[in-house]
Amino acid sequence: MDTIIDDLSARLAHRLRLERDSRGWSLADLAERSGVSKATISKIERAEVSPTAVVLVRLASAFDLTLAGLMLRAESQQGRLSRYAEQPVWRDPETGYLRRQVFVRPDHPIEIIRVEMPAKQRVTLPTSSYAHIRQALWVLSGALVIIEGGERHELGTGDCLGFGPPAEVTFANETNSPCTYVVALARS
Repeated sequence: MDTIIDDLSARLAHRLRLERDSRGWSLADLAERSGVSKATISKIERAEVSPTAVVLVRLASAFDLTLAGLMLRAESQQGRLSRYAEQPVWRDPETGYLRRQVFVRPDHPIEIIRVEMPAKQRVTLPTSSYAHIRQALWVLSGALVIIEGGERHELGTGDCLGFGPPAEVTFANETNSPCTYVVALARS
């Protein structure tokens, strides 16, 4: 699994540089648009550091992409069958949460992501990460708190939450055990 994670980090670094170059933006331009420092962007593009989920969302938003859209471009998987061993996996260096891209295709409106959230961890994603998508989250094991636009939802094993209009969302595992959940999203 570490090889897949390392490979995805390298592909993300390359994709970020391509997105920036294709727009003719300098590091300063991207820093201004994303709120991420030039030094951090430079290190990410050279694959010296792995970006956190929050940083990736900010960078994707600057390119007018969702996090899923940016990951899709970096992963560039083809075909209708998504084999487990070939599914890209990425670990957030800040929280340790593990994201597995179960299914994604550029020509298909549905995307499926499996996340393992370690105990006592949380991630807050900005409103911009939910532009142009609709999603539902299904807890496979453990418990998860979702704070969506200030509204708190406590989910246990088997519970499913359909997200409302785009809003800042916090995913929090407040327990002492890991939580595993699936996100199904449709691009609009």
